[in-house]
Amino acid sequence: MKVLLKAGKLYDGSGSDPVMGDVLIEDDKILEIGLDIDEKRADKVIDVRGKSVAPGFIDEHSHNDWFAIKKDPLPYFEPFIRQGITTFITGNCGVSEIGFEKDCEYIDKMGGGLFFFKDTTGEYGNIGDFFEAIDNNCPANIAELVGHCSARAAVSGFSNRKLTSEEEEKMLAIIEDNLKNGAAGVSLGLMYEPGLYADKDELRKVVELCVKYDKPLTVHPRANSAVSMAYPELLGRSHILRAVDELVDISKGTDLKLQYSHAIFVGRRSLKDQPEFLSIMEKLRAEGVRAQFDIYNELKGVSVITVILPTWYQGMSEEERKKPLTKLKLRLLIKATSLLLGFGYDDIEVAYIGPGYEKYEGKTVHQLAKEYKKSDLDMYLQLCKESNFQGRVNMGPYTTEEIIHDFEKNEHCLYMTDAWVEEHGIQNPAIYDCFPKFLQDSLKGEGDTLPRTINRMTGATADRFMIKNRGYLKTGYFADITVFDEEVLKNSERDRTCSFGIDRVFINGKEVFANEKIDKDLLRNAGRAIRV
Repeated sequence: MKVLLKAGKLYDGSGSDPVMGDVLIEDDKILEIGLDIDEKRADKVIDVRGKSVAPGFIDEHSHNDWFAIKKDPLPYFEPFIRQGITTFITGNCGVSEIGFEKDCEYIDKMGGGLFFFKDTTGEYGNIGDFFEAIDNNCPANIAELVGHCSARAAVSGFSNRKLTSEEEEKMLAIIEDNLKNGAAGVSLGLMYEPGLYADKDELRKVVELCVKYDKPLTVHPRANSAVSMAYPELLGRSHILRAVDELVDISKGTDLKLQYSHAIFVGRRSLKDQPEFLSIMEKLRAEGVRAQFDIYNELKGVSVITVILPTWYQGMSEEERKKPLTKLKLRLLIKATSLLLGFGYDDIEVAYIGPGYEKYEGKTVHQLAKEYKKSDLDMYLQLCKESNFQGRVNMGPYTTEEIIHDFEKNEHCLYMTDAWVEEHGIQNPAIYDCFPKFLQDSLKGEGDTLPRTINRMTGATADRFMIKNRGYLKTGYFADITVFDEEVLKNSERDRTCSFGIDRVFINGKEVFANEKIDKDLLRNAGRAIRV
C-alpha cells in the first residue's frame, strides 16, 4: 500500500532547515520525498498542509523492554505513541530484561526490584530470544542494551563483594555474547543492586568490551545529588561530582562512547554542580572520550519512598525502631541529609503506597502530616511502614527550567523520558508530554532551534546508537514518521496528563495514531526489534 503525505513542512532529522514537500510511503519504507508527487501514485492521500513532518521520535533512555514482553503491552506504550515516539533505546540503568542464561538461579533478582516478570510472554535471557519474542509483536521499535546489573546478578545474585575470577569471566561473557548478537550497548546502574557493589577494576573491563565493539556505555551514576548514601562522608566534594570522577577514572585513555544518563541535580544544594559537571564532560571529550548526556523535560523525578531512609533503620526489628535513641538518631540524620540536599518533606509527593491508601496519593508528606496531626517524621515513617518500605514518590527538585533550557542548547545533549506506565497510583508525568515540551521550548525561543531539537530526538540518537535506516526522512529509510502542529505545540498548556500538538504517528509505515485516536489493531504489531 502506498500513502502520500502531501504538502508538509519537512524536517529531515539532520538539523537542517525544513523544506516544503511530499513524502510517499510504500509499505514500511519511504519510497520518495519531493515536490508535487503525483497523487495518483498513492492508494491514500493525507493532506498535511500547515503541519510539520519529522522522523519518528526516539526515546533515548527507556525501560520499556520490560513492557514489550507483556501479554498485553498496548497500555504501556500508548502514552508514548501520543508523544510522537516510535522507537525506544531500552535496558537502561543496568537492569535490562536480558543478561542471564537459562535456568539462572537468580532469576528473581532480574529487574533490580524495579521491574518483574509479571504477566509476560516469557523470560528472555539473551538478545536473540528477546528479539524473536518482540519482533513484529510489540507496539514500537526496540533497541536493547545489556545491563551490567542483570549480568552481575545472573552470576552472583545481590552479593556485596568482589566477584571471583570465574564469576567475573562468566558475567563478561554474557555481556559480550549479547553485544556480538545485536545489543545496542551496555548499561550501568551504579545506584542499584548489584551494580553498586562493582569496583573500578570490574567496571573498566566492561568499558573495554564497549570500546571493542564501539558501542555506547550508558551510566546511571552512583549519586545524583550533593549528598547521598553512596559515600560515607557528608561533607567535602559533592557526591554527584565524585560519581562523575569515577566515570573519568574508568574511561580515561579510551575513546569510549560514554552516555551519562539523566543529567539531574537532586535537591536545591546540588544545582550549583551543573557548571562543573559540564566542564568535566568537555574535558573528557577533549581527551578522546566521546562523552554525552541526556535529559528529560521534568522538574521532578520518581523514586522509592525510602530515598532518605538509612538502610540500617530498614533492617531493624519493629521493637528496635521504637527505641527513643533510634528515633533521635534517625531524626538527626534525616534532618542533616535534608539540609545538605536542600529539600524536605514538602518536596516528597506520594505516588503510591498500596491498595486502600489511595487517599494519600498526590499529597506531600508535609501535607499529610498536617492533615493527620503528626510530625513530618512520624508521617513519613508511617507511610514507609504501610507500604512495606516499597512505596513510590514523585519528588524534587531534580533540576530547574533554567538548567533544562541550558542543556537543550548543548549539542551533546540527547532527549529521553526515563518513564514507564505504572499499574497503580500517580504516574510519572514524563509518560504524557515530555517530548512535546522539548518542541514547545524550542518554538518559544527557550530551547534550541527546532531543526536542532528534532535532530537530537531523531537523527543524532540514531547515529549515537548506530541504528540503521531510522532517525531521518530519507528515501529507503523505514517510515517512522511524526506529524505535528507547531502552532498547537507553541500555545498549548503543558503538564495536563496528556500529550499535545502531535497529529499523526506512523511506525514502519502503519498509521497508528491520527485524530487523537490510537489504532490498536495496527499498533499491536507495528514495532520491530532493532539489531545493532
